[in-house]
Amino acid sequence: MAAASAVSVLLVAAERNRWHRLPSLLLPPRTWVWRQRTMKYTTATGRNITKVLIANRGEIACRVMRTAKKLGVQTVAVYSEADRNSMHVDMADEAYSIGPAPSQQSYLSMEKIIQVAKTSAAQAIHPGCGFLSENMEFAELCKQEGIIFIGPPPSAIRDMGIKSTSKSIMAAAGVPVVEGYHGEDQSDQCLKEHARRIGYPVMIKAVRGGGGKGMRIVRSEQEFQEQLESARREAKKSFNDDAMLIEKFVDTPRHVEVQVFGDHHGNAVYLFERDCSVQRRHQKIIEEAPAPGIKSEVRKKLGEAAVRAAKAVNYVGAGTVEFIMDSKHNFCFMEMNTRLQVEHPVTEMITGTDLVEWQLRIAAGEKIPLSQEEITLQGHAFEARIYAEDPSNNFMPVAGPLVHLSTPRADPSTRIETGVRQGDEVSVHYDPMIAKLVVWAADRQAALTKLRYSLRQYNIVGLHTNIDFLLNLSGHPEFEAGNVHTDFIPQHHKQLLLSRKAAAKESLCQAALGLILKEKAMTDTFTLQAHDQFSPFSSSSGRRLNISYTRNMTLKDGKNNVAIAVTYNHDGSYSMQIEDKTFQVLGNLYSEGDCTYLKCSVNGVASKAKLIILENTIYLFSKVFVKAGDKVKAGDSLMVMIAMKMEHTIKSPKDGTVKKVFYREGAQANRHTPLVEFEEEESDKRESE
Repeated sequence: MAAASAVSVLLVAAERNRWHRLPSLLLPPRTWVWRQRTMKYTTATGRNITKVLIANRGEIACRVMRTAKKLGVQTVAVYSEADRNSMHVDMADEAYSIGPAPSQQSYLSMEKIIQVAKTSAAQAIHPGCGFLSENMEFAELCKQEGIIFIGPPPSAIRDMGIKSTSKSIMAAAGVPVVEGYHGEDQSDQCLKEHARRIGYPVMIKAVRGGGGKGMRIVRSEQEFQEQLESARREAKKSFNDDAMLIEKFVDTPRHVEVQVFGDHHGNAVYLFERDCSVQRRHQKIIEEAPAPGIKSEVRKKLGEAAVRAAKAVNYVGAGTVEFIMDSKHNFCFMEMNTRLQVEHPVTEMITGTDLVEWQLRIAAGEKIPLSQEEITLQGHAFEARIYAEDPSNNFMPVAGPLVHLSTPRADPSTRIETGVRQGDEVSVHYDPMIAKLVVWAADRQAALTKLRYSLRQYNIVGLHTNIDFLLNLSGHPEFEAGNVHTDFIPQHHKQLLLSRKAAAKESLCQAALGLILKEKAMTDTFTLQAHDQFSPFSSSSGRRLNISYTRNMTLKDGKNNVAIAVTYNHDGSYSMQIEDKTFQVLGNLYSEGDCTYLKCSVNGVASKAKLIILENTIYLFSKVFVKAGDKVKAGDSLMVMIAMKMEHTIKSPKDGTVKKVFYREGAQANRHTPLVEFEEEESDKRESE
């Protein structure tokens, strides 16, 4: 569990009467470890925004709608035929169909979206991230039609969106840039010659767009042509532009980016940096803020360089300046994303801001809410992107229904940014991200502990996901130490992608018990409905006069069939034989919210697991809290014990670092024996019992 953050509530209220463009509301309740402060705003001439169209889908559309609703702004959704029943459609005040599932015919159709804005009388369009969010032509079209584009001016999108142009502007502004070729000659021969001049390895990058689309690492001239053609095809499909640039690829760099904000009055600020180094397929998978191991003087230099970059193009709204950083914390400008980033919540968590609210207010003509000195950093935040994908198959995306979906409970320091619900379909037509799990705590180690705990509470059935991979990643010693870089996943591939092991016999007993108890529950329901206690279908207890009843079950564990002989005992327990070993098993089912849990004892070892039975498959999700090396705060949950049929949560008596956990899940503990040992002097060890 993460550290308990305590003290004051961040307030947003002062000088409320000075707002004239958009209604001002309190941010959601949140405890912070810094002093109370108020946010000061200055009125500026602008336009009234009472209705906004969100030209996007999924979690980002839902994210924008939440803030809009908080501000009393009406929302308009657009949707493709594939998204007719989606979450963002249900959340909106109005929703309009814009075409078939392929994004080129729907979410990338500028004319259709502009027409919906006119029909719905929306004064503004929020492009979200992806699709048209960095499209200069779309921003220009909005301007021509008198619609507020909630983003930077078209000129800034043009200058920073075309990577070759942005490099020249950054160099002129005194921002260090990566060596490369950003010219107009796009012939195969020209690009190949520049790659040879720069020296392999090189990165081929789509001139437009982001999100890892149209990017390829080329390590030798022999593979250059194939990778170039592949990158062009992907860029054309994603951004309708297959122009490429070539730049030197730096092995094992860090990817550090700075959140910036500008307004129409020439002001620009930075909201500190995020580390997005850990990626697969050139796409971010886990982000954190602030970047680990960055000293305050480097942080200041990063922020100031990012502000110079923003001011060089008269930037307005939310933007991100991305840097490549080496092991000595030297950094070079890589590119600027002229939109709200997917990972913006970690910045919100460490600064106590709502960046979508800032976007709306600045688009309406107001000044940046806080001065640079008023923006303070507190605590640490992680974002884990939960994808429908198969990590064991090169992270290839998968599609299909979310048959079961249960999540950790959201609270002021845990956010679940999603655009799907149980039963929804992950479509083949769009990004396979299911959700972003965002956590905050007082320091990095506490936030990391909270992240792992929350990942274990995120249970999905029906699709392959990367949750187990994220757990392995966030628990890797090098990641815990903050030694992150863009080659992290390839470098630690074997440890992060552990091969599946055969289920423990105790787990198979749990599964068999779950089936039996579910069967018994169905029989009990039949008995109540039939009112015939003598019906042969009204009993599944397995009880027999003078003899014990034994049934044979077969469970499939992976590719292996496991035979289990289950004997129904007179006292209501079960004896289960697997191969040459016999287990004494008893337990019961109970409901908690929408979930069913199995409390079970196998050979006297008690455990608790979430039980899901769908068609012919049994899913057991067990509870685990802490492991050696985790930092905890007083009051954090360490483990759950079951005694005398009662569940007891053992909490930490003090702040400290876990040195050793003496029992694994399902083990039996004797009275007065230590459960958890903290890293302290021998005389001051604390034991929980």
